[in-house]
Amino acid sequence: MTPDQYCQEKAVQSGSSFYYSFLYLPLEKRRAITALYAFCREVDDVVDECTDATVARAKLAWWRQEVAAIFDPDHGNKPSHPVAKALADVGRPFNLTAERLNEIINGMEMDLDYNRYADFDTLRHYCYHVASVVGLCSAEIFGYRNPETLRYAEDLGLAFQLTNIIRDVGEDASRDRIYLPQDELLRFGVSNADILNLQETDNFRRLMEFQIERAESYYTRAFAALPAEDRKSQRTGIIMAGIYRALLKEIRDDGCHVLRQRVSLTPMRKLWIAWRTWMKG
Repeated sequence: MTPDQYCQEKAVQSGSSFYYSFLYLPLEKRRAITALYAFCREVDDVVDECTDATVARAKLAWWRQEVAAIFDPDHGNKPSHPVAKALADVGRPFNLTAERLNEIINGMEMDLDYNRYADFDTLRHYCYHVASVVGLCSAEIFGYRNPETLRYAEDLGLAFQLTNIIRDVGEDASRDRIYLPQDELLRFGVSNADILNLQETDNFRRLMEFQIERAESYYTRAFAALPAEDRKSQRTGIIMAGIYRALLKEIRDDGCHVLRQRVSLTPMRKLWIAWRTWMKG
């Protein structure tokens, strides 16, 4: 199996909505974004699958070595993991950097240090590393002319991560993680015990509606910052947003029942949204 094939399988097996937005990209850009996505999945899996934090930190340290090898071939370093090998082929042409990949690892490592977030400012710092940086890397791969596009990419990444947090409240609770800001739980009269015990109260529904409104505000903010001349090159991100916003609407229309079930869209619906968005240009 080639490094590209490994990354492709990683993307397909994840069932992520992102995969459907990659389908319309030219080959080289599709290779690059798939490798970046596979990298994110690999380092995220380290934290999710390792029950021993010491082991997880050691694995993330190994990934930092792989990142160094990707961008420092002149000193005899060669990456060994298939994802790192794929990134070594596409990293320089698409302006990916060791600094940004390490920022993503830093974000994943935060999950080993925190399972609660005091307020939205603290959560936003986490989201920047695990999602906004990915958005910035993606913008480089897709291409842009106006630097304002990076502001769009940063806010869009944050919107995606807020959507993930909303969708995964119940799943995260099973790992004793609550990403919803603690001060907002207090404001809406929801306790940590309510979430950990999967208690879907009226207060919880109101809390989730507030979270959905904020996520939507970041989508609006992102698209307000997207320059017209870069809209075509950034269509892949626009497709992602179309799928994720449809997911948010599904969650809201379903009554915000995210504690006891994981709301998702069918593959056919994702494909339809991707095709429709692409055709709009």
